[in-house]
Amino acid sequence: MIRFHLDENVSSAITIGLRRLGIDVTTTPEQSMLSVSDEEQLAFAVSQGRVIFTQDDDFLTLHQSGVNHAGIAYCKQGTRTIGEIINYLSLMDKVFDAVDMQSRVEFI
Repeated sequence: MIRFHLDENVSSAITIGLRRLGIDVTTTPEQSMLSVSDEEQLAFAVSQGRVIFTQDDDFLTLHQSGVNHAGIAYCKQGTRTIGEIINYLSLMDKVFDAVDMQSRVEFI
């Protein structure tokens, strides 16, 4: 089972869809983290053992630089529908666990 954190650019429809499926999700707005740095977002996700879902390329750069993270699920903006994203994240939740995702990037 994976717990997710969705950054501020992710549609609330994705949050709602994942929660309807019983998936544990936090969001940047709900955590009062709007406008905090990407590094702080990753630090929060690590502290909570959460894979961050983002459509922000900067997280890929952070991964490349070796920043510690609990996993990144990335989808380039405009390439997938909300339903496709929900389905993929739900599948990740069924297939991977927190250990599998440690310092890993999954492209959606």
